[in-house]
Amino acid sequence: MLDVATARARILSGIVACGQETVPLGSALGRVLGLDVHARRANPPVSVSAMDGYAARAQDATEAAVLHVVAEAPAGHPTAHIIQPGECVRLFTGSQIPAGADTVIIQENTQREGNRITLTHSSAAGRFIRMLGQDFAQGTCLLQAGTRLGPKEIGLAAAGGHAWLTVTRKPRVSVLSTGDEIALPGDPVCEDGIFNSALFMVTACLQQAGAEVLMLPSARDTTRSLTEAFAQARQSDMLVTIGGASVGAYDLVRQSLTDIGLTLDFWKIAMRPGKPLLSGHIGSTPIIGLPGNPVAALVCSTVFVAPAIQRMMGMAVADTLPTEPAILGVDVGPNDQRQDFLRATLSNAPAPDSLPVVTPFASQDSAQLHILAQSQALIIRAPHAPAAAAGSPCQIVRLS
Repeated sequence: MLDVATARARILSGIVACGQETVPLGSALGRVLGLDVHARRANPPVSVSAMDGYAARAQDATEAAVLHVVAEAPAGHPTAHIIQPGECVRLFTGSQIPAGADTVIIQENTQREGNRITLTHSSAAGRFIRMLGQDFAQGTCLLQAGTRLGPKEIGLAAAGGHAWLTVTRKPRVSVLSTGDEIALPGDPVCEDGIFNSALFMVTACLQQAGAEVLMLPSARDTTRSLTEAFAQARQSDMLVTIGGASVGAYDLVRQSLTDIGLTLDFWKIAMRPGKPLLSGHIGSTPIIGLPGNPVAALVCSTVFVAPAIQRMMGMAVADTLPTEPAILGVDVGPNDQRQDFLRATLSNAPAPDSLPVVTPFASQDSAQLHILAQSQALIIRAPHAPAAAAGSPCQIVRLS
């Protein structure tokens, strides 16, 4: 059986980014930039007031000075008046600084009577002025290609004057679950049947990673049903199957894929849960066969499929699984030849500067979805790891 690190690296080595497309700024959340974004104009585009107050010459803005208010200039309505000695212009936050002024006297530091103000405090040159280009100059590279766009990045692109952005296309992923015993939630189900939780969990995981997911109708445990289902995924960037990849008499996915041109990279990995993982490709289309067990399907999706989706979106994804350190909350026993991913809860560290405490559930039965739903992390136990006492360091992968 292949080890987890090698399996992940081999899956990711065959993944390339999808092509590019241009989308409106309002639809760009979560997308990955395909081209650098440069400022179309400076921000601010002119020097503006940072506060409500009065624009004046700093040499006139001394304590107890009396200035004559000659104009009012709300934001968006600049004045053409050039400030002369002894004059000021009423401004508001965002108002353009009029010619001749080099300071803003905040209104709290004035007493106004009619068209005259008396200063209660002095105001130095440059005070409360946001200078032209203080945030960024025209032509500045605001965002680099490969950046995933969150709210902050979208705001910055908008400030730079961009209504459209060039991004990497979302990968189109078909997800096919197999098995005579599964039914959609709410549909009639046979006595020993189960509702198809794996399909919806895996789909949600891949959508969270950024994919456009097509949930194919479930295939029965026959070669014909599988072949017909595979045909519906021909236009996809990736096919993910759930179940039917083990060694049972009705596990027909691997052979059925081979019949239509699968080039198998590997099958079976030294991992628990998730041993019967399949990876290969048909032409240039990656194929990943997940275990049918719902918990194993989600764990394998987290470790292998989600990062492949992110790489297809144009993100920089490491071949190695990103982990973080934690402290065991209880004793754990020795491990066998497979790498374990133990479902666990996280609790606050005993001290602000110490690591979080992670406690595995006593039962790790891979059919228990209730335990999975309560888990905040997976504890990684290396093959043949010795027993470890509570308080020992460990590595975890957080679950979202």
